Amino acid sequence: MQILTGESRLAGVIGWPVTHSRSPRLHGFWLQRHGIDGAYLPLSVRPEDFATAVRGLAAAGFAGANVTLPHKQTAFALCDHVEEFASRAGAVNTLVFEGGRIIGRNTDGFGFLANLRAHGVDPAAGPALVLGAGGAARAIVAALQDLGVAVSLANRTPAHAAALAGMLPGVRLVAWQDRAAALAGQALLVNTTALGMQGQPPLDLDLAAAPRGLAVADIVYVPLETPLLAAARARGLRAVEGLGMLLHQARPGFEAWFGVAPEVDDALRRFVAGDLLA
Repeated sequence: MQILTGESRLAGVIGWPVTHSRSPRLHGFWLQRHGIDGAYLPLSVRPEDFATAVRGLAAAGFAGANVTLPHKQTAFALCDHVEEFASRAGAVNTLVFEGGRIIGRNTDGFGFLANLRAHGVDPAAGPALVLGAGGAARAIVAALQDLGVAVSLANRTPAHAAALAGMLPGVRLVAWQDRAAALAGQALLVNTTALGMQGQPPLDLDLAAAPRGLAVADIVYVPLETPLLAAARARGLRAVEGLGMLLHQARPGFEAWFGVAPEVDDALRRFVAGDLLA
């Protein structure tokens, strides 16, 4: 049984609601593995109370927190300092309380790239087609651009795609109806939409034009194998599931709050996936 002391390091995840978050299970695994005197708590905070709650956590000695829906943009505005990548991505998902300041970070891009590499995919190998234009898409596009990758983007709502391209110049826009044809010549396909998620319709995408070396990544992790990934495997393409992005994006925050650089391994995957399958 874990016993907290007066020296315990504290962090958590702030959302409304927050019951769906797997972050307490994930960070709890690492805390136990490394024998750290600390805790990571689910923090259910109403939107109108967010700023007061965050400042209260900082004043109470918390080391920081993750931020999930619907607070990510509010968190961006609340920070005393937003790191450069988070500023480009337009969203904050990790807060570090340091020297009386609230530091905002975005670790989604890091988690996405780390997950690709863990699956043997070089994210800088060639051009990428990204589907979707939400917060995760912005972080992924920014991370790929930082590697010099040419990125094309298709989204069901053209205005949202145009807005993302305005934030991250150099993105080539593709009409949603042309997404299948746009696969030709791509090295990477990324689905950042909710299509294929449990309770949502599958992503309608014909992979016939996909090059033989195409890697297909889906950030959805419920289910672990989406219809898109199943279709990619059936064609002999490399498939990258979304659970790894969830696990890897948590690493920088854990290290900042608890002082240990954690690893993503099979034991952690099984532990977190067991909760997804329950």
